[in-house]
Amino acid sequence: MRAGDVLERTRAEGRPALIGYLPVGFPDLEGSIAAAATLIDHGVDMIELGLPFSDPVMDGPVIQEAATRALAGGTRTRDVLRAVSELSGRGAAIVVMSYWNPILAYGVDAFARDLAAAGGAGLITPDLTPDEAGEWIAASEAHGLDRVFLVAPSSPRDRLEYVVGHTRGFVYAASTMGVTGTRTSVSAATEGLVERTREAGARNVCVGLGVSTGEQAAEVGAYADGVIVGSAFVRALLEAEPGDLAPLAAVADDLRAGIDRARPGARP
Repeated sequence: MRAGDVLERTRAEGRPALIGYLPVGFPDLEGSIAAAATLIDHGVDMIELGLPFSDPVMDGPVIQEAATRALAGGTRTRDVLRAVSELSGRGAAIVVMSYWNPILAYGVDAFARDLAAAGGAGLITPDLTPDEAGEWIAASEAHGLDRVFLVAPSSPRDRLEYVVGHTRGFVYAASTMGVTGTRTSVSAATEGLVERTREAGARNVCVGLGVSTGEQAAEVGAYADGVIVGSAFVRALLEAEPGDLAPLAAVADDLRAGIDRARPGARP
């Protein structure tokens, strides 16, 4: 299942998609797969599986802690592909989010081939811009994968057009200039960024960085095609007793309730 398929379905339902991020390997591989399955069972439409990285320049302290534990436990790229394979038949699109060095180390075409074979929808690359993504663009075309690039509130019109022109699946609109993490409010510039990205030609624009409550999900979902949540889910796992997925499910339920309240009058 591709990201665009999910976003077209939720658009037809008159709501945005709820997109959840979790790092593979935290608290361990099986636990991370079970956590992602729990999110799907509680209304998450798309899963971003994070490939843990030792120097995550975009990740805040909550996700950094979980990724550090995953790496200490031996999580590697092959484990991420296994997680994709085990989750890909559960009704949600499964995308991988990874910094670029691990993909280079694995082999760009080999990774694209193996991700597609596992049933993955595509890849989000927070530190790879389309200007430097020729090899990935070719590999994703060859293997039928989405490629998700990021835009920020500082992106000018020509930059937005360039990113949109090289993206497939959805454009990831970073709601703030900074690292991931839950926030008490979402940047006021976000709605304008979504509007400008659509004006630059994007069909699907999803917002991440900062959404942590159902109220925020409803607010952002009123103008975005998808609402991306990461730190709130990871925090629920960090603070829960080992093996207890009830707090994670509760967070997902709250966010999905917010998503279901986000009924825009005229979603394009």
